Formats: sequence, structure tokens, C-alpha cells
Amino acid sequence: MLGFRRSRHRLTTAAAVFGLLVAGAAVQASAAAPAAAATPHRILFDNAHAETAGNADWIISTSQPDPLGQDSSPSAETDWTGALSSWGVALQKTGDYSLKTLPSGSSLAYGGSTATDLSNFDTLVLPEPNTLFTTAEKTAIMTFVKNGGGLFMISDHTGADRNNDGYDAVKILNDLMTNNSVDSTDPFGFSIDSLNISSGYPAAISDSTNAVLHGSFGTVTKSLIANGTTATLNPADNSAVKGLLYRSGYSGNTGAFFATSTFGSGRVAFWGDSSPIDDGTGQSGNTLYDGWNDTGATNAALALNATEWLAGGSSSGGGGGGGGGTCTAAQLLANPGFESGNTSWTATSGVITNSSGEAARTGSYKAWLNGYGSANTDTLSQSVTIPSGCAATLNFYLHVDTAETTTTTAYDTLKAQVLNSSGTVLSTLATYSNLNAASGYTLRSFDLSGYAGQTVTVKFTGTEGSTLQTSFVLDDTALNVS
Repeated sequence: MLGFRRSRHRLTTAAAVFGLLVAGAAVQASAAAPAAAATPHRILFDNAHAETAGNADWIISTSQPDPLGQDSSPSAETDWTGALSSWGVALQKTGDYSLKTLPSGSSLAYGGSTATDLSNFDTLVLPEPNTLFTTAEKTAIMTFVKNGGGLFMISDHTGADRNNDGYDAVKILNDLMTNNSVDSTDPFGFSIDSLNISSGYPAAISDSTNAVLHGSFGTVTKSLIANGTTATLNPADNSAVKGLLYRSGYSGNTGAFFATSTFGSGRVAFWGDSSPIDDGTGQSGNTLYDGWNDTGATNAALALNATEWLAGGSSSGGGGGGGGGTCTAAQLLANPGFESGNTSWTATSGVITNSSGEAARTGSYKAWLNGYGSANTDTLSQSVTIPSGCAATLNFYLHVDTAETTTTTAYDTLKAQVLNSSGTVLSTLATYSNLNAASGYTLRSFDLSGYAGQTVTVKFTGTEGSTLQTSFVLDDTALNVS
């Protein structure tokens, strides 16, 4: 059985220590720093993965990479040719967006020198890709998001293999999330269902603060399924995942037709069908459907608000949004990996430690709360000022192990909270417990954009019962703004 902390050092079984050492030895691959966010927001639409195969025409313009080559000042969607031209023209007309297309025959890359390198963009749109991403491309996409980029993944129903290569968008996007070199452990907290749902009008949840559902492009009430799929959410893997629209009769973790999440410093959106983004016009010879203007849905508002949120451009608070204007990308927490010991953080004695009883995720130090097997409370906190006009994301890696055997009762808890300068709790971001025990560390991400312009305190409070230890171990924290 698991032991307990003694003189601020917890005893563990050899097997547990070995497992934690393996997990702690994994070091993040270094990556290029994200470019500072800028206005206009820079959006790259992918057309390098058979997005125009069959009847699909998922492009904003036939002029690629720059749609302005077709019409430099479009006023109507027919000024650009493509089934996504309504989307592109609507963004272009705001004056706040710079749009490009990755042409067929190109590859996605990050950290290079080409004009279409992902380091030059704030958001990548994948509109129903129909060929697998290469290993290098998957690394590029995941690193881009981890370093602050936005990723818009649009699927279609299972079996929609438009180029007959054995892969549809469901398989391709699931492969991206489960078979990459950056993080294949359910990084976004959802998987795409192998379904073909013939029709429906998925409804939006009630959340007046959500920047995707209530953004500058309008209020979202419903979307459209015309042969599409849904996602299954796994909040235990990524607590930031959130379903925004659901298939009729579904809620919670199943039947999510539109979902958002975060990964590292970046943001992710999923949409279960390409029909809602189809404006009904495109290149000749394609059979298209005008879902963009479907009177039973609000697909245009959903696509445009989500693009704005992914690019970090919404000023709405709540379920993701922040900033607007110019913000210098930065990581704000001091001593984020605890390698400088007990500095910059305010912590209970012995919490920040290099004890061998628990392995750090990286380096030698971590913050180890509780683990005594007796009633106690540990705290860890740091105050930080989030600049105005910034999108902000709090990240930390958490490992929980316990000697509790229950599968139903939370005897020991860890609260992650945001407090104001007076010590008043503004938000309890999450509460973890002995029920969250698992091997290794799990990334937890939370959107703090609603606190831009404020000085807040990020605080962790661990409370342990009178018997049987639970250890809450934190490492590699970050509060990224962009």
C-alpha cells in the first residue's frame, strides 16, 4: 500500500516511485516561441489535404495563398470563389483579419521561414481534411497550438472518404490527437465519434458569458447536421473541454456537436460537420449545400465567433475570450517550475521540495501538497498582473496519488482558485480529489482572459482528512498571455 509523508517526506512503494520517475523523466521537446499576437488576426485555411476532393470545395478563394489576388476588396461572397468564401469575405470585411490559404502540394510546418509557416499565424483552420497529416505535420500542428495558436477542426461523418484513400476526416483528426510526438494522451480532452448522423439542428447550451456563443458576430442558438458526427468529451483528461452545442437528446460528455478546449497556451474548437460552413457556391462541377445561410441555424455567427475566440480576439469574458488589440506574448508566473526553490510563491512549509518521495515532472523541484495521512491543509499561491487586452491561459501539470480505496467519496481535495487583491475568491476553477488519482502527470488548463487588466492571485489549497494519505503534486505551471 502507499505510505504517507513523514517529516515532509512521503514514503511510496518501489513500484509507485518507479512509475513516477518514468513520468517525471519525460521532458518537453523545445519549440520555437509563439509570435506575438497582432491585429489583424492571422488565419491560415488548409487546402493541402484534399479539401476539394469529390464534391467538397472547402476553400475561401481560388487565389492561393492570398485570396486578395482574386479580389482585393470583396463586398459579396461571390467576389471570392469557394464554398467557404462567405466565411472568408465576412472576416475580410471587418478589416481585423489577414487570411491566407495553404495551397495543395504544400505541407504544414512550424518554426520555418516560409510565408505560410504556422509561426506567422494565430489560427489554423482544418476544414474536413481528407488525407493523413505526416508525422512532421502533426508535430507542427500540436506545437503551434501548445505555444499559443488556435486550431479549428471541422469533421464530417464517418465514411466521407472523398478521395477514396481509406481515410475520412474522423480518422484523420483522431489520428492527429492520438498519434503525434507532442502529446498523444488525449491532449484536447475529446475524441470524434464514428457516426453518420443524417440530420438535425443541435442546440446551444445556456451560457451568456461564452464568447463563442455570444460574440461580436452575433448570438448562436442552433447549428446544422446534414450527415455529420459528434464528439465524446473526456474532462478527466483535459478539464478545459466544453461542449457548446449538442445533438438533440444529448448533453454532458456525449453528443457534443461543437466543443472547445485548450492545450498548452493555445485554443481548440471542434465542429462535427462541414455542411454548416458550406455557402452553396464554389467551383463549377461541385454539388454544394448552403448551410451557412440555413434559416433554422446560426452557423455564420458560430463560425465567425469561434474564429475570433481562437485568435484571442474576443473581449467577452466567461467561456473563453479575452483581449482584443495588441498584446505582447509572455509567460507571467515567476519560478514556474519551482526549480528556484521556495521563491516567488507563497507556500506552506515544505510544499516546494526536491524530495525523492515524489518525482518532479521536469527538473528536480515540484510543489507537493498534503500526503501525510492526517488532517492538514497546504496552500500554494502567487499574485500576478494580467495586462489589459490579453488572452490569458493558466496551465499546470497535476499528479494525484492516494491510499484511499473508495471509488465514490472525495475525502481529500485540492482547489484551484483565482482571488482578487483583497483575498476574495473570484472563481474556483476546479476541485480535484483522491478520486482523480492516476499515474503520471495530467495537463490542466483554464482560461483567465476575463481577468485581463487585473492583479489576481492564483491559489491552490489542499485539504487532507484524518486517515489515509492523498498527495497533490504540481509542476510546470504557466500563465501565458497573447
